[in-house]
Amino acid sequence: MYSKTTHDILVNVEVIYLEEQSQPSQHHYMWAYRVRIENMGKESVRLIGRHWKITDALGRLHEFYGEGVIGQTPTLAPHEPFEYTSGTPLSTPSGIMAGNYTMLAENGKEFSVEIPAFSLDSPHQITSLH
Repeated sequence: MYSKTTHDILVNVEVIYLEEQSQPSQHHYMWAYRVRIENMGKESVRLIGRHWKITDALGRLHEFYGEGVIGQTPTLAPHEPFEYTSGTPLSTPSGIMAGNYTMLAENGKEFSVEIPAFSLDSPHQITSLH
């Protein structure tokens, strides 16, 4: 599990390689990631946006921006968690994801919460030691 706390918002990410949805012979690899966001602060916050940076094994960077997550812009009361599961494909057998959430505080100020970098690893990745 990967974890990071920014501005009293704890983000945990768990990654699962989806063998049954992957087709290595077609250069198609699929992962699910389960995210738990918990407001450790004293005021409610609302998740209003996301920015993902996905880098594949060849170093190609893909960036994605959007409102909320999975079609929702959840409000988290103090010590309230929010969980969701999503997924991403890659054309290489490994990669790295990272990013941030844009949050809105009760006072109307926006702030950024870091999503910890996490590894997308499949059993099809060839590794070598030099």
